[in-house]
Amino acid sequence: MTVGFVATHYPHADHHSEFVSRVQRVADVLRSTPGCLGAECWVTADGDAVVSIVHWESESAQAASMQALGTADVDVAFDDREVRPREIVQLVSA
Repeated sequence: MTVGFVATHYPHADHHSEFVSRVQRVADVLRSTPGCLGAECWVTADGDAVVSIVHWESESAQAASMQALGTADVDVAFDDREVRPREIVQLVSA
């Protein structure tokens, strides 16, 4: 069973470009881990949100990717650069 998530981030307008770069760097790290089938960064048409979409071949691959992310040199902190909490939806293949 493949698994994944869609994460929607809401950066302040003055941090939008920086936030897109942050999410792209995280996607690069995740794509480099075994079992990651894809990691993408999108922005909404109105520019209010940055959306990351990632999927893996298994739950164990996802867990390993997240562990690797924890030791990578990327910024995943939630802080005052975001106007509201992230929305993360966990997915499983149907």
